[in-house]
Amino acid sequence: MAKPKAFTRSEIHGYPVMRGKVRDVYDLGDRLVIITTDRVSAFDWILPQGIPDKGRMLNQMSIFWMNFLNVPNHLISQNLSHMGPEFAKHADDLQGRSILVKKTKVYPVECVARGYISGSGWKEYQGNRKVCGISLPDGLRQSDRLPEPIFTPATKAQAGHDENISLEAMEKVVGARVAKELKQKTLDIYQRASEYAKTKGIILADTKLEWGYMPDGQTILIDEVLTPDSSRFWDQKTYKPGISPPSFDKQFIRDWLETTSWDKNSPPPDLPEEITLQTRERYLEAYRLLTGKEFENS
Repeated sequence: MAKPKAFTRSEIHGYPVMRGKVRDVYDLGDRLVIITTDRVSAFDWILPQGIPDKGRMLNQMSIFWMNFLNVPNHLISQNLSHMGPEFAKHADDLQGRSILVKKTKVYPVECVARGYISGSGWKEYQGNRKVCGISLPDGLRQSDRLPEPIFTPATKAQAGHDENISLEAMEKVVGARVAKELKQKTLDIYQRASEYAKTKGIILADTKLEWGYMPDGQTILIDEVLTPDSSRFWDQKTYKPGISPPSFDKQFIRDWLETTSWDKNSPPPDLPEEITLQTRERYLEAYRLLTGKEFENS
């Protein structure tokens, strides 16, 4: 059986395209087509090799969650014929990784919900016992569960890392009414998703959501939803506080890069095949556990 190949770049002619670290977004005028490639980034660099099928897994996990959550969102169709003949011509590459979505005005903040203290939240807590201006109890260990989930917004960085901000700072960007609405919606999704994940043996430590609004003012969920790239998922069996538990994402890649002589300021090295395959298996495991289905390459 042939080894799966990574799909790292789409080439659809006739439409403006914006390429992010992972996604290629084509502008159809009143709608967008989002193609989730197999590109993978680490330490703010796109790596030379992609992870085969990663984009399809991420895309299909987002769709799973949008259906599960049943909240207004941007999804119109997965059918390539609805996107136009140029997309349908590339069905072998694009099937399963492409969605036609509503075009919105995007709220310029990342909406993050945390149920556990980890990542940038842990770093901030160590300095002042706060995260995004929210005071937390003394004595928390890395990866400890918080007394209750918290909303910790961040700026949307065009390059580099997002920066955590307070709710008050967010209100200055989007207004108090919208900030309150996004906080409520984000925490509601986190609560429901974490309860579901728990039934699958997975801890949802935190997640980042993005929201946009339609011409009539309706707020809808956009971009990726509750994937291993936008969320921190831990295995309940191996979870313990005091460390950063292994997550269902590209941790193998980050860990391997840390063992190399790469200076993080120049193009990154090629990935060994075993690291690529181990990373792919981690995404596959997350897909199987969360959706309850075997991944189908289509």
